[in-house]
Amino acid sequence: MKIILGITGGIAAYKAAELVRLLVKKGCEVEVVMTDAATHFITPLTMQTLSGRPVRLTQWGGMAHIELSRGAEAILVAPATADFIAKVAHGHASDLLSSLCLARDCPLFLAPAMNRQMWENPATRRNLEQILKDGVHVIGPLKGFQACGETGMGRMVEPDEIASTVLSSLSPKILSGKKILVTAGPTLEAIDPVRVITNLSSGKMGYAVAQAALDSGAEVVLVSGPTCLSPPIKAKFIPVASAREMRDAVMANVGGSDVFVSVAAVADYHVTNPSEVKIKKGGKLTLELEPNPDILREVANMENPPFCVGFAAETDNLKENALLKMKRKNVPLLVGNLAQDALGGDENEIMIFGSGGAKQLPRATKMELAVQLVEEIARAIS
Repeated sequence: MKIILGITGGIAAYKAAELVRLLVKKGCEVEVVMTDAATHFITPLTMQTLSGRPVRLTQWGGMAHIELSRGAEAILVAPATADFIAKVAHGHASDLLSSLCLARDCPLFLAPAMNRQMWENPATRRNLEQILKDGVHVIGPLKGFQACGETGMGRMVEPDEIASTVLSSLSPKILSGKKILVTAGPTLEAIDPVRVITNLSSGKMGYAVAQAALDSGAEVVLVSGPTCLSPPIKAKFIPVASAREMRDAVMANVGGSDVFVSVAAVADYHVTNPSEVKIKKGGKLTLELEPNPDILREVANMENPPFCVGFAAETDNLKENALLKMKRKNVPLLVGNLAQDALGGDENEIMIFGSGGAKQLPRATKMELAVQLVEEIARAIS
């Protein structure tokens, strides 16, 4: 997906660096266009390093204002100053970025950022009303503390929400009207108040599936064990710790779900009698373990189950073990991968098992694989 990111001259320009990083991480090709004023707040070299592409600064020489927007899925301007909003509202083309916005044939997104009084000024309000009538998408702003020391409306929306909003808006809505329940991350099984049994799951794949489902128009509930990740902004997020807590959260939310995607690496056992005080070090320690509930199997064998998707992280004999798990848990779709190649990383290589046989997906980022998985799910339930 090709995105043109425009940066105008406001203090919030420093956030554009994080925005570029996020878009690139999500697989986008980002072309950065900066106004002259923007270069006084953040350097073109920074943007070039993060985007991996030359930064465009001037419209002189060639037909950049025409060529750049062709083939782009969207133009995003963040921050968009009051001056730039006025240019868009009145069709000015005094620099490369405003010319691009005028000569585009793709959606335009603006993320305003300015002093609260500038935002509240009647002229800005009129300009905003005009660009909304013209079909421009406006993201924010928010109310908060501003660089000038005042507090009020005009603070730019954070980069993660801007990226999520733009990509969600552009994605085909193949799961529109569907409710998707996703589990992610590891679970923690207490040994004592400070020690647990857990695993190396980072939660990245589950969070990517949740985001891909959101981008596809679904209503998403994400039940997650402890991770270092920020949950997708528009998902209903339910944090849990143990496998039994995860099971209870899933059963409380599975009603009305069209799809259940069990990505979480749920601990198979819990300690029968965890100590209420810290166990002191010394000698051997023997733990008595009991099986945890099999969440996926329980959901898949409900009277009217949602379409269930399981995950199998194996260390060997991937195809054989995955097919056995698929049959044992009675699920129509199962994703298999080798644990040593995926746990904790940003990339993965998976095999999808379904009614049509096995389908190998080559190594890619977990977000890219999540998008392909969501497409498989949409085809299976259509």
